[in-house]
Amino acid sequence: MTLPLPITYAAAEAESVAEIPTGPEWWYEPKWDGFRCLAFRDGAEVDLRSKAGKPLGRYFPDVVKALLSLGASRFVLDGEIVVPVDGHLSFDELQLRLHPAASRVNKLAAAHPATFLVFDLLLGPRGNPLIERPLVERRQKLEELAARYLDGSERIRLSPRTSDARQAAEWVKAGGGLDGVIAKRADLGYQSGERTGMVKIKNLRTAECVVGGFRYATKGGGLGSLLLGLYDEAGLLHHVGYCSALDAEQKRETLPRLEALRRAPGFTGSAPGAPSRWTGGRATEWEPLVPELVVEVQYDHFTGGRFRHGTAFLRWRPDKEPRQCRMEQVAKESRSSMRLLEG
Repeated sequence: MTLPLPITYAAAEAESVAEIPTGPEWWYEPKWDGFRCLAFRDGAEVDLRSKAGKPLGRYFPDVVKALLSLGASRFVLDGEIVVPVDGHLSFDELQLRLHPAASRVNKLAAAHPATFLVFDLLLGPRGNPLIERPLVERRQKLEELAARYLDGSERIRLSPRTSDARQAAEWVKAGGGLDGVIAKRADLGYQSGERTGMVKIKNLRTAECVVGGFRYATKGGGLGSLLLGLYDEAGLLHHVGYCSALDAEQKRETLPRLEALRRAPGFTGSAPGAPSRWTGGRATEWEPLVPELVVEVQYDHFTGGRFRHGTAFLRWRPDKEPRQCRMEQVAKESRSSMRLLEG
């Protein structure tokens, strides 16, 4: 039976939980720091779709080419697109691919080719729909496909899995830029578009940062956000992100304290600048501070010298000297290891 592309499967999604579930029904996979992707191939046609169903093929022609080179001519794969750079995953290089100019995308693809890490098979190479089959059976079919068609491929690779919860816990502890762990029910079919039978345990981290400035709220004139900084080896204070996750009372109590410390330059290295993909168009005016206050924050990613998202406020750290807040504490988190794929 011929199934035309695109096949309208929606990506199965995961619910966030605090702890790794255990039991014989659970399997575990690394949660890669990339773009989720469903890959559809039907003969000479390949269609890449994001988790939201948007086309990705124009941004990853190298992945399309790699999928077309496989001996199997019909399949639907679920996986994650990543960009390795010098043995580590680079989310910055991944984001650069989302460029409107094909010439720019092709240049980026030539410099740093993407890799598609595959963890599920929804349609077999003989056109057999597997979506209703349990994960244990789908994984077996995926490993058979990998053994036959992926041997030696650098661009399409099989993501590891384990049934050992202790191994999954080690993946979480290892960090190294991994996004955490995904736990899946091995006895369930593919839950297309649902958050059933799959959970994610994110690898959240903490850092102590200097408050090098702040922004007023766009409405009402209260405190909007704290601007966070870390010192480099040369003693320069670099802006690395922001924290706005204080409650209303904390913001009222903190604002007079910040206003009493207003003094230029605040950041002596990289400073808050114009709107970008990081600021999302938010107001960019900011007030510099004497670098005296230290705050402990929780974050999920540090890449390209920045916390990728806003951080969560944990507590003030009056016991910490500002000069102790150095880049070294987050540098190791900006690298994602590919060692899990070896062997």
